[in-house]
Amino acid sequence: MSTQGFTVTHARDARFERGLRAFFEYRDLGIRKATDGRVGAHIIRAVAGQNFSSQPHRHDTEFQLVYVLKGWIEFEYEGQGAVRLKAGSCTYQPHGIRHRELGHSGDVEILEVVLPAGFATQEVDSVEP
Repeated sequence: MSTQGFTVTHARDARFERGLRAFFEYRDLGIRKATDGRVGAHIIRAVAGQNFSSQPHRHDTEFQLVYVLKGWIEFEYEGQGAVRLKAGSCTYQPHGIRHRELGHSGDVEILEVVLPAGFATQEVDSVEP
């Protein structure tokens, strides 16, 4: 049995960095490196005092899961309309689904797991086709 790729991260050592969206910061959980880029996992949290804005977009992923740890976040999804996720809520976002964020609480924290770790994001004209 191989233990190659085994990784552990602890909240006490957490480093959050700015990423895809300026109003969020991201904590890499080390899964991307451990899986040679096959899977990415990170904690996303709101940045205090940052203005929120979201354009309709889609991701070129094989798998994308969002689990809300704290607070709330609301999305508009293609074919689904507005969906508010609260602490304990989980959603699977199918490959290419058009969506946009409608808003979030100032204390929102979410866990996102995505395959592959490096994926493209394309802005689209609207959420509905």
